[in-house]
Amino acid sequence: MATLSDIAVSAAINSLSAILFLVAFAILRLQPINDRVYFPKWYLKGIRDSPTSSGTYVKKFVNLDVKMYLKFLNWMPAALRMPEPELIEHAGLDSAVYIRIYLLGLKIFCPIALLSFAVLVPVNYTGENFEELKTNMKDLTYSDIDKLSISNVAPGSSRLYAHIAMAYVFTCWTCYTLYNEYMIVAKMRLHFIANERRRPDQFTVLVRNVPPDADESVSEHVEHFFCVNHPDHYLTHQVVYNANTLADMVLEKKGLQNWLTYYTNKYERHPNKRPTTKTGFCGLWGKNVDAIDFYNEQIETLSKQEEAERERVLNDPNAIMASAFVSFRSRWGAAVCAQTDQSHNPTKWLTQWAPEPRDVYWDNLAIPYVELNLRRLLMAVALFGLTFCFMVPIAFVQTLANIEGIQKVFPFLRPLIEMGSVKSVIQGYLPGIILKIFLILLPTIIMTMSKIEGWTALSALETRSAGKYYLFLLVNVFLGSIITGTALQQLKEFMNQSPTEIPKTVGVAIPMKATFFITYVMVDGWSGVAAEILRLVPLIVFHLKNTFLVKTEKDREEAMDAGSLTWAVSEPRIQLYFLLGLVYSTVTPILLPFIVIFFAFAYLVFRHQIINVYDQKYESGATFWPDVHRQIIIGLMISQFLFLGLLNTKKATNATYFLVPLPILTFWFFRFCKGRFESQFRRFPLEDAMKKDTLERATEPNLNLKLYLQDAYVHPVFKGSMEFERPRVVDEEENSPLVATKRSIRRRGNQGNQEDNAEDIMVSPEGGSKAGPSSRKW
Repeated sequence: MATLSDIAVSAAINSLSAILFLVAFAILRLQPINDRVYFPKWYLKGIRDSPTSSGTYVKKFVNLDVKMYLKFLNWMPAALRMPEPELIEHAGLDSAVYIRIYLLGLKIFCPIALLSFAVLVPVNYTGENFEELKTNMKDLTYSDIDKLSISNVAPGSSRLYAHIAMAYVFTCWTCYTLYNEYMIVAKMRLHFIANERRRPDQFTVLVRNVPPDADESVSEHVEHFFCVNHPDHYLTHQVVYNANTLADMVLEKKGLQNWLTYYTNKYERHPNKRPTTKTGFCGLWGKNVDAIDFYNEQIETLSKQEEAERERVLNDPNAIMASAFVSFRSRWGAAVCAQTDQSHNPTKWLTQWAPEPRDVYWDNLAIPYVELNLRRLLMAVALFGLTFCFMVPIAFVQTLANIEGIQKVFPFLRPLIEMGSVKSVIQGYLPGIILKIFLILLPTIIMTMSKIEGWTALSALETRSAGKYYLFLLVNVFLGSIITGTALQQLKEFMNQSPTEIPKTVGVAIPMKATFFITYVMVDGWSGVAAEILRLVPLIVFHLKNTFLVKTEKDREEAMDAGSLTWAVSEPRIQLYFLLGLVYSTVTPILLPFIVIFFAFAYLVFRHQIINVYDQKYESGATFWPDVHRQIIIGLMISQFLFLGLLNTKKATNATYFLVPLPILTFWFFRFCKGRFESQFRRFPLEDAMKKDTLERATEPNLNLKLYLQDAYVHPVFKGSMEFERPRVVDEEENSPLVATKRSIRRRGNQGNQEDNAEDIMVSPEGGSKAGPSSRKW
């Protein structure tokens, strides 16, 4: 078992590791360019006199300022210096609110940690329960840290009322902090929306499951429906094409062009020798041919296939999905459409706010709507299997959570372990590192599962993936570690005592797992966050790309992309630390300082990264915050139920009655916050939409909104092309009370000849009729 000295040594080692990462960052980093770019100079190897992502030029860098290396923490004040409004302007609301999650952790756990150490630690340490248990349970294992937990309080002791009182205090403080933070973020979102510049998604909704019509194409049917039902606000629309195959061809052609550029540049440098390549995969095998001629032929062949596929997509009715991006003349009109039912059949004409163009995940728009529920069911089953299959490696990690388990699994380490200083190093690092290795590929697997489910926005993909990953961490890393660790650690007690005594042993042993979580927080939290600022893994990935994949300067710029916040990975990890802090605040308070250090250090590091490194790919307006709030509430209620069960093992049945109202009140608080704030993150208030529309009409009376929106939601493979079908809106009808439509004829014959069979005329209440708009190719 780990002692206080072992934990102190582990903390010192992890702190030293973090400091070494920071020193390495100071040595390797480039001086800021235009107060924006921070990169290790190794990133810029061979990139001299080439433009960076900020548009500046990087010259040969030689830093002879030794003082900068000594002041390796000088980035911290700079990271704190930028005010929040400027941070929002600089990086977006999503990034600013993400930083506030770490700040929320500090607001919650700093007071809780102080109060726990002032009240609960003395109560636990003077309980002397282990001394009594040891007389009856000779093989019971415990450490000095366990003496600071509730396990050291005797069953039925009046000291347990102190823990119950603190549970109420901690819950009230957490709910108070969460309410204030929810209110602050809601105000930030409304202010951001009110001051945000014009964006296409403010005027556009995504319409799914358009019902088929025998007389009209999807495009005509969409135009007809919205001209009839939104006559004063409908502006234009863009149908969704299934262009996934075409997109794959475009991507493949881009790769071939890069190879052609590479060999062309190589020939220009050495004109006396024509470059050659092999015709097999990546030029590794096959016939040896002239590289320039080979890639020219490949590009020419693929260009013909691409053009044929483009024509097929544009002319094949089956390539048009039952979906469309519908744009309106005002934000008010878009808000009304996005937030109301369009049909008496709730499964038809489904509308939602369109993601901003950068946020659209085009591949999933081609999935028929009827497949989505089946896909999500299958992925839910797959997630269930993945979650519980992972219990096996978790059990293996728990065998390493104490020194006896390490000696049993790795007997060759026994001589090394017997050295006192090495013992602390192995126990403090090995379990956490192995668990980290097991988890390294999991986010990629979960993200792939979310893509299969069919979400149409990158923000939705990351939010759903984050929810799945948090569930996985909750079941495996938290509950799995407690259950398997307790069974393995007290296995002999389980085997030798009667079944009625097992709950007591489990109740005593659950707080003992704090030692494992302390080491996990230090390895994953402290050292992991420090490694984030050095970005050693992206540095290695860049050099691998530079060696094997980069062929042109454009490739090199793409390889240097610093990326964005990995929301699907980082947010669930934050939630795990919230869960650990809330669960162990009344059980083993010694864990809380490690949690506080993590939140403080992560707040500094990620603020620096957001300001100087990351380039956010999209902006959702902090729509993820209700999920963050809900997961913290779930963690709070889990802590209450676990504490309630723990008290039952302490023969404090009468005392547990005082805890029964706590989860009920917490759930009521969650429902109250949901009703009070969540609609502000899911809907756009009509009042605010009208204000922005009125202001825009006053400041820009000549704005051509149709021209602004016409290419916003065109599939990227069609950008710049004027051949795809766009619906025409008859502008002279803008102020007319008439709603005119025209049904297309059924197509007959193989030659595609068309014949008008009927024309439906919509007559206004005042009378009269007018032929409606038809589609044309621009």
